[in-house]
Amino acid sequence: MIKEVLREKELEVLASQSSKNGMPYCGDDYFFMNTDEYFLCVLADGLGSGKFAYESSSAITDEVKNYHHESVETLMSLCNNTQVNKRGAAVSILKIYYDTKEFVYSSVGNIRFFLYNPDSDKLVYPLPVTGYLSGRKQKYHTQRFKYESNAKFILHSDGVSLQGAKSLLKTRFSLERNAQLILEGNTIQSDDSTFIIGSLLS
Repeated sequence: MIKEVLREKELEVLASQSSKNGMPYCGDDYFFMNTDEYFLCVLADGLGSGKFAYESSSAITDEVKNYHHESVETLMSLCNNTQVNKRGAAVSILKIYYDTKEFVYSSVGNIRFFLYNPDSDKLVYPLPVTGYLSGRKQKYHTQRFKYESNAKFILHSDGVSLQGAKSLLKTRFSLERNAQLILEGNTIQSDDSTFIIGSLLS
């Protein structure tokens, strides 16, 4: 189900989210925002499902809302601290800096990220880092990727089955049409599922 659409001069972003078997609590949570300098997005997948998974993921998105101005690495550390005495969560955070045309990305767990650069016809796919944020001290692997004009990206939790990310992002379809294609391929809701798809306009 499409939940949110953001359209700005720099980019368009669409988010879709569904809970496992229509349960009242979704164990996934996300947040994104745009400023003149950067776009920030976080996706958190609380371990398991139901209320306790929701509490884990929503604690992470609340922290990112409060400290969105911090670096990606600092945000990961702050998010980890929120998981003390909680179930834990897989987390991905990305920041797009418009002045340097750069994605800064960090992730722990089974959330997937794809960036397609159209001029070079290349798909960037950072390898997932195993584990999850649990409150225990850990190191974070932060990566930087250049993006081209009209680049597209997608971030999704493991409840989403996505085949052929490059061919999907390569199309000239609208984000709504891309989202519809993903939803048509994910009709069974046996897990919480969230995806965020975006297009850079300059």
